[in-house]
Amino acid sequence: MPEFKKFFRVRLGLGAVIIACQTSPFCQAQPVKIQAPENPPFKEIFQKGFRSQGIASIDRLTQDANQTFCSDPRRAQSAAGMKEARMIEQRNLESIKAPTDGVYLGDWRNGEKIAQSGRGLTWSDVPETPVGGGCYNCHQIDEHEIAYGNLGPSLWHYGKNRGSSKEVLIYTWNRISNAKAYNACSQMPRFAHSQILTEKQIQDLMALLLDPNSAVNQ
Repeated sequence: MPEFKKFFRVRLGLGAVIIACQTSPFCQAQPVKIQAPENPPFKEIFQKGFRSQGIASIDRLTQDANQTFCSDPRRAQSAAGMKEARMIEQRNLESIKAPTDGVYLGDWRNGEKIAQSGRGLTWSDVPETPVGGGCYNCHQIDEHEIAYGNLGPSLWHYGKNRGSSKEVLIYTWNRISNAKAYNACSQMPRFAHSQILTEKQIQDLMALLLDPNSAVNQ
């Protein structure tokens, strides 16, 4: 699944179709291990459709085990797959590291710049380009915005509605660091896991969401 660092998504055929079948007798059958079929012609065409250029190398096409699992909807939606998803989430959760200095909130002003920036890690960038979080692609950050993505929930009044308890701090930190700890096939980038953002940048994003003085919480 998409990683901001690996910045693309592959869909086989005309799209991914998810079938809700909790009440179907077919879904109650003994689950079988589903192997994604090999398709050499497609693989060859797919490989030729990308090239290494600048800082974006062809190795971005290589999926890890988590991405491979989520790229096969039949496997992910099977009874065995749902159990596997819980194991994937647990592994991702256990891999998350708390802030090294014990401080969760940085500077919300810097956090706002990071959230509104989609630069960095693309073939047209240079290694020195500051990497942004691109949060606006999927979330509303400010109620006054007229253009934003809606794949994820609105972040407006995030801290004002949730408070800043230790539980909220840890959950938010974990979600930004590695969203797959809570949803194995989350489309949110694993910002810490994939080394997309630094610890300082994540602290600044945390402040944007939870600092009472942040523009998000006004």
